Amino acid sequence: MTGPDAGTFNRDNFTMARIGISQQFVNPAKRRARAARASADIGIAEASARVEERDVRLQTALAWVDLYYAERRRAQITLLDASLRDLQSTVSARLASGSARPSQALEPDQLRAQVNDRRSELAADVAKARAKLARFTGDPNPEVAGPSPVLQVDRSTLLAGVAALPSLRAADAQTIAADADTELARADKRPDWKVSASYGRREPNYGDLVSVGVSIDLPFFSRRRQDPKIAAATSEAARSRYERTAAEREVLAALEGDLADHLMHHQRLENARNTLVPLTKQRAELDMASYAAGRLDLGSALLSSLALAEAEIDALAREAEVARDAVRINFTYGLIAGEGDSQ
Repeated sequence: MTGPDAGTFNRDNFTMARIGISQQFVNPAKRRARAARASADIGIAEASARVEERDVRLQTALAWVDLYYAERRRAQITLLDASLRDLQSTVSARLASGSARPSQALEPDQLRAQVNDRRSELAADVAKARAKLARFTGDPNPEVAGPSPVLQVDRSTLLAGVAALPSLRAADAQTIAADADTELARADKRPDWKVSASYGRREPNYGDLVSVGVSIDLPFFSRRRQDPKIAAATSEAARSRYERTAAEREVLAALEGDLADHLMHHQRLENARNTLVPLTKQRAELDMASYAAGRLDLGSALLSSLALAEAEIDALAREAEVARDAVRINFTYGLIAGEGDSQ
């Protein structure tokens, strides 16, 4: 301090204006921990975005499969309706010749009414599948084209890629963030320091003021301040590791369960294709032949035809289950094109 009041503290020396600068120097350990924490936060956000993107792709693919097989099932019931029209002409001819009872003319119409109910159910399935697909594609009237894609389910490849799944990547990033928080808590025991300088302009009767200072944060009372934070952060990091291990085991268990369901659905499909549908078709053909020969009533023959249509529709439903399994397994546990570049 300069001026007539230099060295005294009992006079007014109001500062009219003051300007200064200060710079804080954080200890290197804290800077590294903060950078690691920021990087982990970015990793968590990116992994969460990939999880959401993967789920959208999965739901879109499942909606496509649902629409594809719903339309095929509806087409199958339409074929039955066409065969009933052909059978109606046969019944009319028999009535004209007097070889059939008049009440038999009503049986095709009764069965056609049941078929109409079934067609309404299948049409509702088509509408719901189309609405779901429209939700994910943005197309107000989506259509499916071409055959259903055949997706191979390779267990060894899926197991080898489990660690790279976005959900586990997010868990890895959480662990890294917890480790960074631990290092940040430990870095608080190391002092930060700051330098400052200022210039104060006062009234003309007094001299101007220039000050330079250095301040250092000293970690006093660490047992009550820093050490509890370090212990808490260390426990949180351990918890993150346990959760990461548990998450991977859960994914592996879910994968094995889905593979078992896929195998079961595939076996049921083969049973329908190789046994149930051929036997039902053979019975329907035999019953229609018996009806043509006059050894079976029309109602029983019609029920056999309806059973054949239901067996074929059931086979399509089982095929849809296999396709859904393959889509869900590959989109949930497999690596999707484009994801590896961002990881």
